[in-house]
Amino acid sequence: MNFNAVGNGLQAAFLLARGRAEGMRHVETGLDGAARSFWAAAICLPAFLCLRLLDWVDGGPPLRVGHALAADLLGYVIGWVAFALLSRELARMLGRAESWPRFIAAWNWCNVAQYGLLVLAGLPDLFGAPGWVQQAAGLIALGWALWLEWYATRLALEIPVLPAIGLVVLDVVIGLVVASVTGAIAPL
Repeated sequence: MNFNAVGNGLQAAFLLARGRAEGMRHVETGLDGAARSFWAAAICLPAFLCLRLLDWVDGGPPLRVGHALAADLLGYVIGWVAFALLSRELARMLGRAESWPRFIAAWNWCNVAQYGLLVLAGLPDLFGAPGWVQQAAGLIALGWALWLEWYATRLALEIPVLPAIGLVVLDVVIGLVVASVTGAIAPL
């Protein structure tokens, strides 16, 4: 693990999460930097597991916890890789193939901030806050996470609003499909 790359990536994500475009200066631009940015998936894994546990606290654990967890972890990896592969092709179609390494690096590191937001949004539920507080926290975190992805996408690929929205929608659709499939196979 290259700790400088991780530090720069995290700094980029937290600056971008605050709406500061200078965060892009901390994102590596080449394929090597894009490859190093996939350390973000490992950094996000504890937050992903925390979110799964929060779901289980709220709705009860699945009947076969190990099976469900294995399905979720497989879905986590598939979703991460699927978006990276599909976004590379879309960047090429948009005429922005040369910007894809910087984009995927920014996307990877912004996932750390997004997961952090989502875990924070789950805490009111864990502590028994009223339903409206839980819902407001979830809505704010989800909105901020989607905005962050859109903002980083626009900056990294230097594309207009609608194509950036399209890439965010693609990411959400991949996540929903993967969650549906893993949710369907978890009880088996």
